[in-house]
Amino acid sequence: MMLKIKRVPTVVSNYQKEEGSEAPRTVGGCGRNCLKACCIQDAKLPLYAFKKISKVGGKDLVVEKCQEELPLAFLDSLVLGEWEDRVQRGLFRYDVTSCETKVIPGEYGFIAQLNEGRHLKKRPTEFRVDKVLQPFDENKFNFTKVGQEEVLFQFEASEDGEVQFHPNAPVDVENSPSFVAINVSPIEYGHVLLIPRIFECLPQRIDHESLLLALHMAAEAANPYFRLGYNSLGAFATINHLHFQAYYLAMPFPIEKAPTKKIATLNGGVKMSELLNYPVRGLVFEGGDTLEDLSKVVSDACISLQNNNIPHNVLISDCGTQVFLLPQCYAEKQALGEVNAELLDTQVNPAAWEISGHMVLKRKKDFDEASEANAWRLLAEVSLSEERFQEVKALIFEAIALTKESDDSPQYLPKDDVVDSVDPSTYPAVVAGSQECVVLQ
Repeated sequence: MMLKIKRVPTVVSNYQKEEGSEAPRTVGGCGRNCLKACCIQDAKLPLYAFKKISKVGGKDLVVEKCQEELPLAFLDSLVLGEWEDRVQRGLFRYDVTSCETKVIPGEYGFIAQLNEGRHLKKRPTEFRVDKVLQPFDENKFNFTKVGQEEVLFQFEASEDGEVQFHPNAPVDVENSPSFVAINVSPIEYGHVLLIPRIFECLPQRIDHESLLLALHMAAEAANPYFRLGYNSLGAFATINHLHFQAYYLAMPFPIEKAPTKKIATLNGGVKMSELLNYPVRGLVFEGGDTLEDLSKVVSDACISLQNNNIPHNVLISDCGTQVFLLPQCYAEKQALGEVNAELLDTQVNPAAWEISGHMVLKRKKDFDEASEANAWRLLAEVSLSEERFQEVKALIFEAIALTKESDDSPQYLPKDDVVDSVDPSTYPAVVAGSQECVVLQ
């Protein structure tokens, strides 16, 4: 049986139109100033070449860089400066800064945003949700069809080991550079897309190289408020072209505050933990001697989920030193008619941001009635059952070549449960607003 749900994909580009309705532009090439061969050959775009970070474990370069009171990192200023430029040029579909946002009272501080601009009155499209791995289809919308004006810069590793910036660099199509582009339907300030090796036209599936690139972007931004998210197919990815999303939110996500139980210390010093007392069951990977160590473990886990057809979401936080991996089943339940109609009426698609506790709501009614209980009830529907989650954990253990010995071998599994939670002092306090909520400033 093929599982499908009727849903409206979020528009991430101004060139993402219904089939056959694209309006040509009066510029060179095909007339759309796109990223395809017709327009890209002589194009020049800014290039940010990042320095590869070697040692990151312990009191490491990334953490120190993230926590110190330093001037605004160059990548931060570049992203925000270019993003503001696109605001001035009118490329976004709405002003996200005008969206109402509040922190919901409760233990976790779920964040509710009223974002009516992301609700589109367009013809619903069938979306297959029972296949995490689907072949790339060049006839459907993909990121080679976006306009060059939507691209902020190219993002590549530096050849000489030092950070470089070239404001007007040729696009080396043969070597398939990675691009950072705006999301024209932003959830928060600075909402961008990281598109690895764009001209290879990779489907939405994580590999070792792409995840490492995303970790480097988080590390290079050196801002704890800048996180990257990833949604697989079947877990509310809307475009089958490999990409990560990222934006700024100046407070901790609820998932970052949830306690965890340490499961194991893996090769390279990567710590693997399990979320506790959170509505969605998931795993947390932290630290490691190098970004490569962390990337290898997490990408192996993601590849295992992909190969076993398990939809999942990823959140990269703490400047690239912490990664949440969250298998989910909401779209499957939705397709099978197992989700409560009241939850379906909210039209919330629980992807990486929502699962992390940033609830993007499309109806004023849901925003006004937002409560921790309502957020918890929705996210509980996203989570795998305890039995299924244990099966998925076993798959991941196998994928990362970690054998869980029956005697709880201390080589991998500590005898004592270790419960950690985020240090709230890492984040500045939010500003008290009305009695009902805390208002973000």
